[in-house]
Amino acid sequence: MSEDDKPRGEPAVKAKAKIPNAKSIRSPEFTPHGISAGRGSGLSRPSGPSGLTAAQARKRRLATIAGIVVGLLAIGAGVAWYVTRPGPKITVSGKFAAQPKVKIPKDLAPSSKLKVTTAIKGNGPAIADGDTMFVKYVFYQWAKATSDDDSKKKSTSKELGSSYKTQPGQPDRPLVVGKSGVKGLDKGLIGQTAGSRVVLEIPPAQGFGEQGTQLGLSKSDSIVFVVDVQSTVHKNAVPQGTAKPLDDKKLPKVEDKGAGKAPKVTIPKEDAPSKLEVKTLIEGNGPALAKGDEAIVNYQGQIWDGGKVFDSSYASGSPAKFPVGTGGTVPGFDKGLTGAKIGSRLLFVLPPAEGYGKNGNQQAGIKGTDTLVFVVDILAKNMK
Repeated sequence: MSEDDKPRGEPAVKAKAKIPNAKSIRSPEFTPHGISAGRGSGLSRPSGPSGLTAAQARKRRLATIAGIVVGLLAIGAGVAWYVTRPGPKITVSGKFAAQPKVKIPKDLAPSSKLKVTTAIKGNGPAIADGDTMFVKYVFYQWAKATSDDDSKKKSTSKELGSSYKTQPGQPDRPLVVGKSGVKGLDKGLIGQTAGSRVVLEIPPAQGFGEQGTQLGLSKSDSIVFVVDVQSTVHKNAVPQGTAKPLDDKKLPKVEDKGAGKAPKVTIPKEDAPSKLEVKTLIEGNGPALAKGDEAIVNYQGQIWDGGKVFDSSYASGSPAKFPVGTGGTVPGFDKGLTGAKIGSRLLFVLPPAEGYGKNGNQQAGIKGTDTLVFVVDILAKNMK
């Protein structure tokens, strides 16, 4: 048996000592806290050796230290979790381009600063000031709770409008960045990409302004927008692709007049073709349009006889959206778009049967016998 393992006696019993009154302690006997290494201490030392071996004592000391360290770490972890635990936030879920599920917590108060979150990141082109976008959106009134409300409730919210709920066939109004009428929306969308779902928490100073009263908003109300950016077209966008010269004297001649301007179309003094004509003037670099797509285009429509322009997105300053292959527009236009590549410029010549038929379109000044000429620039398609 080693010296360390030999017993050293029975456990000592501490003697009971009465701590003397401070006034009765002579100064030579006084030491701080009444503890002395020698005689005269107010507390007695153990009268005998410990019953633990030296090795056992070391183990006990190590165990005690380890317990203290573990305890401190546990306390520290608890404090860190409390400090960094996630607070309430707006959550948005659901499929892109479909009505989202939006939760605005009542224990979250509106901020005085614009906050922009990308819930779904798209891979399309980046949005710039002046772009024309086609979007789906829903927006909410977000107001601070009044003093009469439950103390735990910091805000109230209410849906004010949603384009996801529009009826089929109802035209979508494009949104021009910088001209939406909501400063926070314009600012927050710049730099986002087509195909993205963007959540915008917009303070009153960057909201609808005075027009907000028409929606039931007060001057102190914030708004929350959830926007699905289906496509964006840069200002003065032009076709992107390879030119395909057309040398047919029996068909109209198309002359480019520069970015953002309608092309010049010269119609020959010939009888109009009796069949549909679809010609590619610039073959785009993008993917081909398919049935069910929604094409974003600039276009100009004219009447063969006399060359009158009856419609032009160039003149209106905003591209238009057309469904592809589903009969959502006149037959010849629909056929001409199907299979064409994004970035292309096309020439369509539509005889009456491929246009508005025998009834024509009185509002546009088109008779039932009129042949129509379209120049179409395919700029994008909506993401779904």
